[in-house]
Amino acid sequence: MTRGAAPDYPITTSDLTIEYPAHGASPAFVAVHGLTLRVAPGEVLGLLGESGSGKSTIARVLSGAAYSGGFGGVRAQITGGEAAVLGIPLRRIGRRALARLTYGVGLVAQDAADTLPPSRTVAEIVAEPVLERDQRFDRKELDTRVATMVDAVRLPLSLLGKFPYELSGGQRQRVALARALVFGPSLLIADEPTAGVDVTVRNAVIDLIGELQRERAFSALVISSDLAVLRRVANRIGVMYQGVLVGLGTIDEVFDNPWHPYVAGLGAALSGEGPAARVHLAVAEEAAETEEAAATGGGMAEHVNGY
Repeated sequence: MTRGAAPDYPITTSDLTIEYPAHGASPAFVAVHGLTLRVAPGEVLGLLGESGSGKSTIARVLSGAAYSGGFGGVRAQITGGEAAVLGIPLRRIGRRALARLTYGVGLVAQDAADTLPPSRTVAEIVAEPVLERDQRFDRKELDTRVATMVDAVRLPLSLLGKFPYELSGGQRQRVALARALVFGPSLLIADEPTAGVDVTVRNAVIDLIGELQRERAFSALVISSDLAVLRRVANRIGVMYQGVLVGLGTIDEVFDNPWHPYVAGLGAALSGEGPAARVHLAVAEEAAETEEAAATGGGMAEHVNGY
């Protein structure tokens, strides 16, 4: 299983708009609009935002997951702009191109640790992406690859025969990470990788992602609503607000020179980092809405529905 050289930029988007189409009584809505960014080779870009800011939709589209399964039965669609991942254009992507994309991208989906197949062992879960692509893959080589990956995420090999319910939250998250990296992808997309993990092991999980990224030299997009998580792992961050990218740069650049009231409000509210940063996101949103209302003659700015 070999791949060619990775493109210069593992992720590029230009004025990207992502929409969920109307379904049933629910109207269509734009989850992400006007997104322009690039992730450099070997870079870890963090994406910060509250629930509903569009960051998880970005993860599903860029990883290819949006094309194989929807959100609540509805698939996100690119309706404007362009996006390419590992040199593969995503707009109107075909089946073969999607297979190449998912081979090159490892995804740790939101709540991945809590959605591991309960009837499968750790070894079977980590091997799953390989067997999905090639049922005839050499079993001895597969066993070696799985054991190597489980060891790489700092889990004892004695857990290979265990089931998810026998593991702690932190161990389940490491299994999800091993599954995402078993192919040796060029790009990792991790959506809230510390969500649901006990606070005592949260730093260990995010530090592990950083260690593996340095060892294996993949690029990464790490999504979180906790600035402290991104500070530990990201080279740069992007800040999402109501489906729009409102800040991009190093953490110091973003908060020292904010160019959107949401970012300014967040910077002012952040007296310290940690789980409380989630509360500060809501405080920043309120400050931004107040400023936008004043700028538009007192009317509350219309929200863009996003996920």
